[in-house]
Amino acid sequence: MRILLLFGLVAVALADVARFDGQQVLRLKPVLDQHVTLIKDLAQTIEVDFWRPESVELVTIDTDVDIRVPALYQDMVLIMLLQSDMEHEVLIDDLQSAVEDQADNKASPRSHSYINYNSWDKVQAWIASISSSNPSLISKQVIGNTFEGRPMTLLKLGKKSSFAKPAIFMDCGIHAREWISPAFCQWFVKEALSTYGKDSQMTNLLNQMDVYVLPVFNIDGYAYTHKSNRMWRKTRSRRSGSSCIGADPNRNWNAGWCTIGASSKPCSDTFCGYKPESEIEVKNVADFIRANKSIIKAYITIHSYSQLLLFPYSYTYELAAHHSELLKIAQGASAALRGLYGTRYTSGPGAATIYPAAGGSDDWAYDLGVKYSFTFELRDTGRYGFLLPESQIKPTCEETMLAVKHIVAYVQKNLY
Repeated sequence: MRILLLFGLVAVALADVARFDGQQVLRLKPVLDQHVTLIKDLAQTIEVDFWRPESVELVTIDTDVDIRVPALYQDMVLIMLLQSDMEHEVLIDDLQSAVEDQADNKASPRSHSYINYNSWDKVQAWIASISSSNPSLISKQVIGNTFEGRPMTLLKLGKKSSFAKPAIFMDCGIHAREWISPAFCQWFVKEALSTYGKDSQMTNLLNQMDVYVLPVFNIDGYAYTHKSNRMWRKTRSRRSGSSCIGADPNRNWNAGWCTIGASSKPCSDTFCGYKPESEIEVKNVADFIRANKSIIKAYITIHSYSQLLLFPYSYTYELAAHHSELLKIAQGASAALRGLYGTRYTSGPGAATIYPAAGGSDDWAYDLGVKYSFTFELRDTGRYGFLLPESQIKPTCEETMLAVKHIVAYVQKNLY
């Protein structure tokens, strides 16, 4: 009886894991108003997951659109595309195979690894371990709990000092399915600690400044992508009276909140929340940055995908007051990144470079007074999208380190 019960529980657990058999990711290339209308009609008719741009509202002429289509509607969608003469291509032929093929680095699945995508449990154990590895260089503090009660542990890197040093704040994993993002924050911490005393730039940085690193911002969502649905994006908050779960934590900041490029519909992937900072994870981070705004000189947030280095603004097409300086820094960082493997990034203000989107963390930090505010969109440009293979973790992190080091070196020389 006990064995039968165990098998029953396993069966229920397995049934709760979303599968994507036969689902395709398509790239559509709308060049006519009719094409845009077709895509919008499609989104109204069937459940379409927008990978890029992030919602149907952002679809425009001459902008590639990457969408995930349920297997059931594949033939219907392809017929509609052929009838409309809209150019399109298949990026991922079978999403379930791509999910399974993502784990192509055969390191031990039992322990944390910098070249694998680690579950939240492994990341949490790593945080506990690494934060006690070198007390003179690293410490941790809990800045609050997530909606589901998980502690949000912030790592502080920097040589211990009797006075408050100027600081940089970096977060990863705002969007749950962008796994390469938390992988980079873990890599950054490892590199900072292992090269201190050997690399003059890193040594100088940690002697003179502190770097706050939040390894996973949207922990509940990230845990959910590992256990239940690889394609989940939002937080996991719930509200009585609604069956919709979560909000987009990068539309939930008080920066032009919910005015453009965000949805007020609670079930949407770009739902802006019920008010600014309605998501406890956003409020916890915002409270910390507000409390330390006198020392935080740069804000860096890591996302994927598209190979972009963006800066404010995204909620308006108006240029930031420091536009020229921010563009120069972003272009220099992109050049440093490209020098390693030839990976090309596009730099510019969010709204003009990709699309307008209100309520983002970089715009909020900039408006708060954090002048050097940047958003990275890491590899790739759509071949794998959110399912970047583990074999690309190391090169992606290596090249991104060069870009981040370029930014922080500039900040260090131009404190304000």
